[in-house]
Amino acid sequence: MPNQTIPNYVISADRLSKHYGDFVAVDGISFDVPQGESFGLLGPNGAGKSTTMKMIGGVSQRTSGKLTIMGLDPEQHGPEVRAHLGVVPQQDNLDEELRVRDNLLVYGRYFGLPMSYLKPKADELLEFAQLTDKAKAKVDSLSGGMKRRLTIARSLINEPKILLLDEPTTGLDPQARHILWDRLFRLKESGVTLILTTHYMDEAEQLCDRLVVVDKGQIMAEGSPARLIREHSTREVLELRFGSERNTTVAADLAGIGERLEPLPDRVLIYTDDGEAALEQVTARGLHPITSLVRRSSLEDVFLRLTGRSLVD
Repeated sequence: MPNQTIPNYVISADRLSKHYGDFVAVDGISFDVPQGESFGLLGPNGAGKSTTMKMIGGVSQRTSGKLTIMGLDPEQHGPEVRAHLGVVPQQDNLDEELRVRDNLLVYGRYFGLPMSYLKPKADELLEFAQLTDKAKAKVDSLSGGMKRRLTIARSLINEPKILLLDEPTTGLDPQARHILWDRLFRLKESGVTLILTTHYMDEAEQLCDRLVVVDKGQIMAEGSPARLIREHSTREVLELRFGSERNTTVAADLAGIGERLEPLPDRVLIYTDDGEAALEQVTARGLHPITSLVRRSSLEDVFLRLTGRSLVD
């Protein structure tokens, strides 16, 4: 391995771009990730999240810009960089024919790790993933949540310093998601740097110390979840439903209430620092919604404001 000093950041991207012909998947993004941080890439489908992850993982070459992992360029020092990485892809790619423990052992051999290390390490990881009682089971007998935990356990076989997680809980039920969040939080506590993409706003709020919102290959905003909510939304949101035929037309009668008004087909959103006071103003104008809800602003409000509400295929 080349001589290394400890870098200020375990991942550093400077004007990183990736083009596929005329299509720009990643358009000159820059960010730095210090050791031990949980860093998120949040964005709609096609925003460039997975492409960025592939460049970090060294499986896709960048078109332009600079990228270093642990102070090394992944295109010039691929094997050395990959030795520091654990990768959890969007889709589980476990060997369905092998037993649970054997998946860990066989994967570890790809790194050239000796069995004297792998056998106790596999047992340790099965315990971490809460799969000890499934060690001899075939993978195809596991639930979706168990398979996801096994995929994460497998990614840790080489004791990586950085763990890349692409949509780690997609398709899981709430119980399985919370178990997975707990395992990831424990990894962060042990000093592992987490880089994750997710569509789930609550997941980003729970797991990410800091994140970037990406849209059309560009960074729209960066900061902690709390900071992004503070900068791009209000403290509370008042949700009003007047009926699908009236939501849009009644919006004019709500003008001036709160800081911002957003009429939607199914409801009207009023962004304000005091939702109850805003609701009092609504009723004082003689307007009586079918339902009303005061809630705190969330990362979803920020996400939709920055990236829009239209569907992306």
